[in-house]
Amino acid sequence: MNYRKLGRADITISEIGYGAWGIGGWGKRDDVEAKRSLERALELGVTFIDTAYAYGDGHSETLIGEVVKGRREKVVIATKVPPKTFRWPVLPGESIMNTFPKSWIIECTETSLRKLGTEYVDLQQLHSWTPAYTEQNEWFEAFEVLKKQGKVRAIGVSANDWDPYGTTSLVNSGLVDSIQVIYNLFEQRPAEELFPAALEHNVGIIVRVPFEEGLLTGKMDRGYKFDEGDWRADWLTPDRLEEGIRRVEALKPFLGPGRPTMAALALKFCLSHPAVSTVIPGMRKVSNVEANAAVSDGQVLSDSDLVALRGHAFAHGWSYPWAQK
Repeated sequence: MNYRKLGRADITISEIGYGAWGIGGWGKRDDVEAKRSLERALELGVTFIDTAYAYGDGHSETLIGEVVKGRREKVVIATKVPPKTFRWPVLPGESIMNTFPKSWIIECTETSLRKLGTEYVDLQQLHSWTPAYTEQNEWFEAFEVLKKQGKVRAIGVSANDWDPYGTTSLVNSGLVDSIQVIYNLFEQRPAEELFPAALEHNVGIIVRVPFEEGLLTGKMDRGYKFDEGDWRADWLTPDRLEEGIRRVEALKPFLGPGRPTMAALALKFCLSHPAVSTVIPGMRKVSNVEANAAVSDGQVLSDSDLVALRGHAFAHGWSYPWAQK
């Protein structure tokens, strides 16, 4: 496993992190396998775990707390404060007093600490964002209180879904240590403005959705059936699935040594940008952990491959089922 700095924060993390949304409960839940996958991730050198208050109403945090008990200092844990409205994404006109008031941020952080069974989190993030909040101090004051209390080491924001530009002004403000954003072989827009700003201001980038909700694993085929309770069944409609599979098939010529599978290529692509601190694929199974961890071999894609892969960008505009308008 290779390691990188989380921007300007004095925190070193594994470049393959553990995305813990899936173990929180969407789709088919298997807590035994979830904890086995977390254990295996730690064995393979994964030190960064990303979770959230909203993942299964704290269920993800509870599982993580059980696994890291007794070795907390060896793990970097990030969690997130949901909007008080529990509506995603935060829209431009929503008052911060309704979404992220100071008291709510502190309350959620303390709840997460209890769920995790820890006295501090390494990174606390807002679980949504709108650029207007850059000029409002309510959220930042809450984080300052938590940092002074020793309950939070670093602060960040998780960008709205499919919003590659909305956190750029926040990066330029110098207020946060990290940004979490969707970036992958299809969604390449963060590299246009956000990543250059992050490099300039030494802000860490946490990449989520590297597999485009499973499409870029190469394991979906036409007529793919989702498990009961899997929200992706409403998102990847038959027409979208057909389009996605066609585009994935066009990426096969890029497979080769060091990226023998589509999933490996997808992770390599993310890790090849110098702004990226870590990539956090969901990996509820031990087999997923082992395959993903193996991609961290210190090798990145060539400049010629990266240039060619730009031609496969696909800004589809598919909103998630829960997205408020």
